[in-house]
Amino acid sequence: MSTTENAVADLDLHADPVELTAALVDIESESHNESAIADAVEKALREQTVGFEVLRHGNRVLARTNRGKPSRVILAGHLDTVPVAGNLPSRRTVDDAEGDVLHGCGTVDMKSGDAVFLHLAATLDDPSHDLTLIFYDCEEIAAEYNGLGFLERELPEWLSGDVAILGEPTAGQIEAGCQGTLRVRLTASGTRAHSARSWMGDNAIHKLAGVLTTLANYQPRYVNIDGCEYREGLSAVGIDGGVAGNVIPDSASVTINFRFAPDRSVDDALDHVRDVFAEDLDTEMITLEVTDAAPGALPGLSHPAAAALVDAAHGRFRAKYGWTDVSRFSALGIPAVNLGPGDPNLAHRVDERVPVAQIAEVTDLLRAYLS
Repeated sequence: MSTTENAVADLDLHADPVELTAALVDIESESHNESAIADAVEKALREQTVGFEVLRHGNRVLARTNRGKPSRVILAGHLDTVPVAGNLPSRRTVDDAEGDVLHGCGTVDMKSGDAVFLHLAATLDDPSHDLTLIFYDCEEIAAEYNGLGFLERELPEWLSGDVAILGEPTAGQIEAGCQGTLRVRLTASGTRAHSARSWMGDNAIHKLAGVLTTLANYQPRYVNIDGCEYREGLSAVGIDGGVAGNVIPDSASVTINFRFAPDRSVDDALDHVRDVFAEDLDTEMITLEVTDAAPGALPGLSHPAAAALVDAAHGRFRAKYGWTDVSRFSALGIPAVNLGPGDPNLAHRVDERVPVAQIAEVTDLLRAYLS
């Protein structure tokens, strides 16, 4: 990759996808700051691929073939990362413990997946499917900013296909479907008073004790769908309250995240959360507010196009923990899976890193499937 000030970075799509990953990682692209990487991806697709219609839409870059193939495969990946934490530029190490590894922000989530898709677009001579490539922005932040959501509303024809593959990190094996996510805020109210005369007040923080005890004792549900086991989770992810060191607080809240199996709808998930905290909510001193929600996605592995991908992966698949944009495709009736290099447990970490072998493995797997 070469750059000059205010110039668009040069990406070599025909290069080793490991080197392409490093080049993408070295273009800083925190959410809302994806213009530089989108420019580079757009330029590379226009100059180094054959038979693709390329479209720029904000900081989203789209490309597709129309060769009259009997099926269409969508390859989708987000261009943004979480904030850099002293882990740029990329670096490569080789040692006895981990082997050949590429380090840096976005190596796992998910520039290695993007690199695989870009490399295949430039090097597949005659794929057996028509291809649609979607590189989008703002996946790592609130859903209202998600670039794939904008495409769904403004360019829905680009989301048409027989199967969708998201390059989210899966350590090189298929992770099917995804969990839904629901965030709620439980707020307790009380009466403010001087802490020296605490009996004259009503401490809102203390009223959350029952909520926290319920969370600590919660037993998650396990669900098996299409051979994929999903484990639900109900967790406090934030707590707020207190006015000053000498004031009894009159308001306090706890934010709770429910990660639910894809056999539940968002409404079902909300009903479950209300049931779990029914005793606290019945007091009328604690209120519930939904702050964010997104449905999960069923695995859909029985669909012929998805089944063929499972075959190409030698039958290696598991449930996806966490929410990903496969949910958006599933809602459109398109079977979708996550498949990319990198351990998802290393995503967003300061020591984010991907084994070089996994980048090659996913490239070879998808080349065989698409060919």
